[in-house]
Amino acid sequence: MSHRSYEVVEGFFEQEVGAGYGQGKLPARFGLIDPSDNRWRTFEQRIDQLNTSSPVGTQYKVFFVGRHGEGFHNVAEAKYGTEKWNSYWSKKNGDGNLIWGPDPELTALGQEQAKAAHSAWKQERKFDIPLPGKLYCSPLTRAIHTNKITFDSIIPESQRTMIIENLRETHGVHTCDKRRTRSYIKQTFTNFDIEKELVEEDELWDSQVRETHYEIDVRMRGVLDMIFDNDQEQFISFTAHGGIVSAVLRVVNHRQYILPTGGSYSNLIRELVLILRQGFYRWLLSHLYLRTA
Repeated sequence: MSHRSYEVVEGFFEQEVGAGYGQGKLPARFGLIDPSDNRWRTFEQRIDQLNTSSPVGTQYKVFFVGRHGEGFHNVAEAKYGTEKWNSYWSKKNGDGNLIWGPDPELTALGQEQAKAAHSAWKQERKFDIPLPGKLYCSPLTRAIHTNKITFDSIIPESQRTMIIENLRETHGVHTCDKRRTRSYIKQTFTNFDIEKELVEEDELWDSQVRETHYEIDVRMRGVLDMIFDNDQEQFISFTAHGGIVSAVLRVVNHRQYILPTGGSYSNLIRELVLILRQGFYRWLLSHLYLRTA
């Protein structure tokens, strides 16, 4: 029997020391504190050292976590205010001028925000930022488009992003969070892979019931467990949503902050595995977590 818990390893990124992190534009260097020209080589060496010197069962990973660019549902919420949005407008597909449901597209600003993330990657590549060895994405259109724009010409074409159900936004009630069919995703985004668990129709979205924080945290923890169990790569990318960002922060016991549309953050996270066996406890230190998009 085992129990896992995740925690942030501090000292590498701005969000661990700056209370205002997450407000406004993409942070310089994706939040990495070290401003030197050798910053990413130094950082990668540090991660290598942690992984090679740690005891059996201990593993460190860096996740770059990005939120999608602005969608038409974001415009609508700003137009009507959060209270009216949650109580009335979020349950509609549009207002006659804006269309936000189901599964809205990026706005022009949202596309520009994704292009800004792309430029940030190009800039940091000059300083040898490690490319994500695995990329994962929400199945919602706004996230897939953001991922596509962000990593265009950054990631080799042979390395395809995997779309997984459990990175979708908090589901239920809000029409903007109802996903399209698997067939639509497959036909529209031909350069992406889709996990086999993603079924044809959206069977999770309910017009009457909104997913709770506890429920989204459970599936976010499942994503982390899946990656820590199966992926050998040290650098991982997520492209997802505000609800997923909040869930990650809760799962790793991190303080909450609002990540704007098109925003990104990085965290180094340690997984603690408690194993109960033959009357004694053995602690196995495992993994880490960081990301930006």
